[in-house]
Amino acid sequence: MPCRRHIPSRRLLAASLFLLLCGCSTLAYYGQVIHGELSLLSDRRPIRTLIADPETPASLRQKLRLAQRIRQFASEQLGLPKNGSYTTYVALRRPYVSWNVFATPPFSLRPVTWCFLFAGCVPYRGYFHKRDAQAFAHSLQKHGDDVYVSGVPAFSTLGWFNDPLLSSMLDWDDTTLANFIFHELAHQELYVRGDADFNESYAVLVADVGVRRWLRASGREAELAEYESHQRHWHMIVQLVDMTREQLTRLYASGLAPQAMRVHKTEIFAELKQRYRVLRSQLGRDTGYGRFFSGPLNNASLLVISTYTRWIPAFRALLAENHNDLPAFFRAVKRLAHLPVKQRHAALEKLMVKSIRG
Repeated sequence: MPCRRHIPSRRLLAASLFLLLCGCSTLAYYGQVIHGELSLLSDRRPIRTLIADPETPASLRQKLRLAQRIRQFASEQLGLPKNGSYTTYVALRRPYVSWNVFATPPFSLRPVTWCFLFAGCVPYRGYFHKRDAQAFAHSLQKHGDDVYVSGVPAFSTLGWFNDPLLSSMLDWDDTTLANFIFHELAHQELYVRGDADFNESYAVLVADVGVRRWLRASGREAELAEYESHQRHWHMIVQLVDMTREQLTRLYASGLAPQAMRVHKTEIFAELKQRYRVLRSQLGRDTGYGRFFSGPLNNASLLVISTYTRWIPAFRALLAENHNDLPAFFRAVKRLAHLPVKQRHAALEKLMVKSIRG
């Protein structure tokens, strides 16, 4: 179960037939995906019903009303799909809807990928239960891979279902809630099988533009200023990670003996943590990424950032080429999506150059 994407139950029969051709481990994996997805669908309650219910806590009612306004803005002002997604609600009994496992070889930044029926090949494998994700991560570690387990607060079934709003999405501030909804609807607007960096960078850009426009339209100028400050800090963190990736790329291509390479790898990650501490001190405030940098870092943990940021400058340049018009931007992105992968990435590289030039 890749991040934010699950097997659609209207195709359960086809999936079941596919499972008959697979080994036991695959059968068990898809079984938990199907069970988890069906559990979410069966627990959905209409948001309008919950708002009208006098038993609904006032704080939840307020958040649900806000989600309704955000959802309306997404379709009416951003041109994102207008459907039943995020018009229902599911109260989870856990902090995340699922957990993703990322992995790489010990001396490579190339992700291990897994292929799925509808999502194609992606650099993560997801589980509805944290213990299952941790068990799978442990099995990869025993084979020598770097692994990282990350909680997922939101997901999209790419239009196969009317996705529910989740309690894990409401645990964050209003701006982050809007970001979640815009991001997931962007995936419903466009998804390219097997190109995770493309999909996530595109959705991150759409969500960023959407949040800024929503805050302005809502008269939330103070929150907009806070959001822009947060985004500047995030850009600094991405630069730190990119710098580390460049160091590791050179190291892994150096031809050093494994033991020497392991020593230098440890030093590079220690340097990354120190750079973050310096940045945190310079900013004089919590960046929201302290837990990430205080935990164990490895090749796989960097994927959590690089997968979602690789092509953002390219998509921002493409948006500018289309005069910041989102519908025109969506059409341009879809034209890229139809290109063969090598041509698509070559076009994105050209856009990256344009973004650097200004």
